[in-house]
Amino acid sequence: MKVGVTGGNGFIGRYVCEELASRGHVPLLFDHRGHVNADIPWEVMRGDIRDAIAMTELAAHCDAIVHLAAVLGTQETISNPRPAAETNLMGGLNFLEAVAQYDLPGVYICVGNHWMDNSYSISKTAVERFVRMFNAHRGTKVNNVRVVNAYGPRQQAAPPFASGKVRKITPAVICRALSGMPVELYGGGTQISDMVWVGDVARALVASLEKAAEGVVLDHVVEVGPTRSATIREVAELIIDLCEARGYPRVPIVDLPMRPGETPDTAVTAQTKTLLSVGIEPSSLVPLDEGMARTVDWFIESRGVHWDAPRVTP
Repeated sequence: MKVGVTGGNGFIGRYVCEELASRGHVPLLFDHRGHVNADIPWEVMRGDIRDAIAMTELAAHCDAIVHLAAVLGTQETISNPRPAAETNLMGGLNFLEAVAQYDLPGVYICVGNHWMDNSYSISKTAVERFVRMFNAHRGTKVNNVRVVNAYGPRQQAAPPFASGKVRKITPAVICRALSGMPVELYGGGTQISDMVWVGDVARALVASLEKAAEGVVLDHVVEVGPTRSATIREVAELIIDLCEARGYPRVPIVDLPMRPGETPDTAVTAQTKTLLSVGIEPSSLVPLDEGMARTVDWFIESRGVHWDAPRVTP
């Protein structure tokens, strides 16, 4: 299939395109960004998911769509909820209208923290429900895939290490640990953070799309996450251990107040058995210690190119 991937230039999007290509499909990257990495070997279609005409054009030029594009951020979207609401809600509806018009199979990526009261979680979860409505009453063939915290090489760090707009757990902790800076954890890191290797996320998304293409519309959400939960503090300690084992000085952990929009001590473990419905054995997912070791090694190798430590002014 020729598969349109909205947000295909993003962290997860690049892995989805690679997974599609490895399975014999042809990715069509759909992204609104003014600059798309020069090393991308796939066809690129410029467009904004908020533009219904652009989304319809995408559907007219492919055989299926994976919808990833969204405005991200937990704390970042609370003070100004409109961009997340407009992009995620209207973009999601434009995706559904487009696949309905051309009778295309599709996959929608849902958020693992769907219970949280922040603009990102609320808007993304609303579209998850719209998917169920469209499948039931409009005859669409779209499967929902709910993803917890994806991590891995190429995830962009936020300032002061790189230009990312949203602070993500893994690059934030790794960059600090490798730079000799204290690791800062909101709420002391008591939040449960189910981490999943980004390659496994891509595998689940593409497998779910292939099911939809076969006419299999699942009556449940495919949940992609680990078989064992960990707190953010446990993840941070693992990263610090890995950096120390590679010769970097051990850094301390500093506790910060909980961020708005987050919930402390909330444990909602992904129902990984749902992966079986798309042919993925939960035990085949990359273990956290193995995946995080590979991620730390990548950040070490990419220092000065993908990210760098802030300069200290004398």
